[in-house]
Amino acid sequence: MTRRGWLLFGAMCLIWGIPYLLIKVAVRHLAPADLVFGRTLIGTVLLLPVALGRGQIRPILARWRPLLVYSLVEIAVAWFLLSDAETRISSSLSGLLVTAVPLVGVLILRVSGTQERLTRTRLLGLLLGIAGVAAVLGFDLGHITALAMVEMAVVVFCYALGPQILARRLADLPSLGVVSGSLAICTVIFAPAAIIERPTQMPPLSVIGAVLALGLICTSLAFLVFFALIAEVGPVRATVITYVNPAVAVALGVTLLHEPFTLGIGLGFALVLGGSVLATRHGSAPRRSSSLLAEPRTEEEPISEP
Repeated sequence: MTRRGWLLFGAMCLIWGIPYLLIKVAVRHLAPADLVFGRTLIGTVLLLPVALGRGQIRPILARWRPLLVYSLVEIAVAWFLLSDAETRISSSLSGLLVTAVPLVGVLILRVSGTQERLTRTRLLGLLLGIAGVAAVLGFDLGHITALAMVEMAVVVFCYALGPQILARRLADLPSLGVVSGSLAICTVIFAPAAIIERPTQMPPLSVIGAVLALGLICTSLAFLVFFALIAEVGPVRATVITYVNPAVAVALGVTLLHEPFTLGIGLGFALVLGGSVLATRHGSAPRRSSSLLAEPRTEEEPISEP
């Protein structure tokens, strides 16, 4: 890759690796609905005018039904449950569990009949991924609540399902229009709950800073940088960030929030990461699919923004 490509790649690895830390900081003083509303509002304010200026909103209006479903699955439900789960578990653990998204994506493709047969390599990858999740649950059971695990399971499923909806129903629409439109929809959805659950006093500066960073950097800037990364290095190489983001999340949680780096996290991360790489490897004649941002690519694992 070019130097610019490496810079963009490194930026995305960091930008989509830090949301778990920021969410953990924010939910200490904000309700999950307030946090999601603040993040989507900032993203809408910054990205929607750009999409309007480029004429990318009008084409998505005719597909409002699949756009609504995608927005609910990929953003509204996933971001809310992720934020709520982090009131009960560490940011390191949530980042690690999201690593299972490619595994679930492979299963969805397989069940829906849109993926070629499971090879031995892919089957081994799925088994390794399951073993990794089992290792986390087995070694860290005392630090995990049942509700948080159910929430994270839904988050992982949503992050795996969202790109499939996008690829089948919205892939021919402009990417920035879909993203900004989805953020706008979720802003409207969460506005009533955010008003009801608004904090009774001004949150600490650290919380305000976390929300601003989530909206400005991890949402608005992230999509623009990711567009540039795909244009620079291609959609296939861009998908590699999927395997780096969780490592950043674990490193930041352990270093900055002093979260424990347990045996379950270490072993589970290695197994899930290795399993994801094996399970998403394509054969000699891979089928073309689409990424989260509606760009065609030759790999089938989904990319989801945290």
